Amino acid sequence: MADITSDKRRFRVHARHIDGHHGRVLIEPTFEAAAIAYVENMHVSPGEGDEISIIVRDLDSGREHCFRLDLETGETRPCG
Repeated sequence: MADITSDKRRFRVHARHIDGHHGRVLIEPTFEAAAIAYVENMHVSPGEGDEISIIVRDLDSGREHCFRLDLETGETRPCG
C-alpha cells in the first residue's frame, strides 16, 4: 500500500491583512490546497471586501506564494 502522506508538505498560511504570527501550519500536497484549507476554516467578517489575499510558505523550502481569492465567485489568482 502506498504511503499517502509522502506527498504532503508543511505550509505556514495566513491572510495578508492579518499579522503573520496568527497564521496556521497546515499539511497539504500543494500551495493551492493549503490556501483553500486555510480559507475554508477562516472567519471572514462582512464588509472586509470581496477579495482576500492568502500567503502560503513552504516550511521546508522557504518558497512562498500569494493568492487572491474572490470570496463571491471562489476564483483564485496570483497576487500582483
